Amino acid sequence: MSTSAQIGVTGLAVMGRNLARNFARNGYAVAVHNRTPSRTRELVRDFGDEGDFVPAESPEEFVAALERPRRLIIMVKAGDPTDAVIQEFAPLLEPGDMIIDGGNAHFADTRRRERELRERGIHFVGTGISGGEEGALHGPSIMPGGSTESYASLGPMLEKISAKAADGAPCVTHCGPDGAGHFVKMVHNGIEYADMQLIGEAYQLLRDVAGYSPAQIAEIFRTWNTGRLDSYLIEITAEVLAHVDARTGKPFVDVVLDRAEQKGTGRWTVQIALDLGVPVSGIAEAVFARSLSGHAELRAASRELAGPVAQPMGEKAAAAFADQVEQALYASKIVSYTQGFHEITAGSEEYGWNVDPGAVSSIWRGGCIIRAAFLDRIRAAYDTRPDLPSLLADKGFAEEIAAAQDDWRAVLVAAVQQGVPTPGFSAALAYYDALRADRLPAALTQGQRDYFGAHTYRRTDVEGSFHTLWGQDRSEVEA
Repeated sequence: MSTSAQIGVTGLAVMGRNLARNFARNGYAVAVHNRTPSRTRELVRDFGDEGDFVPAESPEEFVAALERPRRLIIMVKAGDPTDAVIQEFAPLLEPGDMIIDGGNAHFADTRRRERELRERGIHFVGTGISGGEEGALHGPSIMPGGSTESYASLGPMLEKISAKAADGAPCVTHCGPDGAGHFVKMVHNGIEYADMQLIGEAYQLLRDVAGYSPAQIAEIFRTWNTGRLDSYLIEITAEVLAHVDARTGKPFVDVVLDRAEQKGTGRWTVQIALDLGVPVSGIAEAVFARSLSGHAELRAASRELAGPVAQPMGEKAAAAFADQVEQALYASKIVSYTQGFHEITAGSEEYGWNVDPGAVSSIWRGGCIIRAAFLDRIRAAYDTRPDLPSLLADKGFAEEIAAAQDDWRAVLVAAVQQGVPTPGFSAALAYYDALRADRLPAALTQGQRDYFGAHTYRRTDVEGSFHTLWGQDRSEVEA
């Protein structure tokens, strides 16, 4: 066992423990510490044969075990607990050392912490880590922010423990300064919300409209997973749908309460998008759908409201409808990623991060929850055109949506006629149609705002801002 460690992990719940094991398995000496020392001892007892661990029971002992520059990873709950750990360890560190926050922190907190620690000469590296407990152990997708100096020291280690894409590339990139890494991770989670909502809507359409059983839908998803929808979420969806509850013998999805939980990153994605003025309607609808699912009393009080009852189709019609749902799901998925990358680009411009969307799409190809085959396509689109304003402006994606749109619209018609809610599919199509519209009703909105609040408007034919004297002679004056 070493007396000097190349990296340290404090906070040894499942994610922290597995991340420490990942570093050790990859040949690094890892200092390990937990507020409750018994957890440190348990890690060394249970997994000490996996690599070189340096257990420490006090903050002072932990810091002393780290070689310079010290690399200290915090794996604790976001918010006040993270601040408490920073306040505990920062006084023990020296200029040039680094604190790496691997939790799901709000990027604004990361910017504040980075600024405060920079004044003390300490590098603060807000790092998004995606892949759950399995990813932490076997290779996650890693999204570090922070200074270029800190990445020069830390980056090679993260690259070694990260997931590897099919072409062998490590799924880690330096996202940019201060809060860039946690911002990118936040949007990743927002896209994840949208992806899961769209898959859920596809499931409900196949069940309520097409009339398939969960086991049959599992097979449909397995088939989809061999094509352009190949992804981790489609793969696990098939597994969940095929699972039979041991206690009742019923499909697992029929014995699970239909109230979805959320930890907050999806909400943050929508809140920050509103601040940036970026439309992420698909992500927003996914967040609202989870919220609505949890309002049990409201749903119970509304269950007798009038509406159509879905009538399952015959076998031939169901098979054709399933193909249409695949088209709608794929097209809506493209829109969700389009919105997510728009938010990343807008955030990068707002905060001066210079985030590379092509590099981000590249590191999402492995390890993370939204890993999918079509991320290769997204990376190629940005490689070909780094200034791509929207994924929908890419020729390949535009052609695929053009080919899918008739089926996409037909699915939504069927959903409306049969009373099946599809907020994700609907929002995606509305966004697509709004982008392609020659004129939007925003012209009328400008007129209304000018009428009741003298907010002025701009014209299509001349430059400048104008105000109409409504209720008087309706003459126009230049503002």
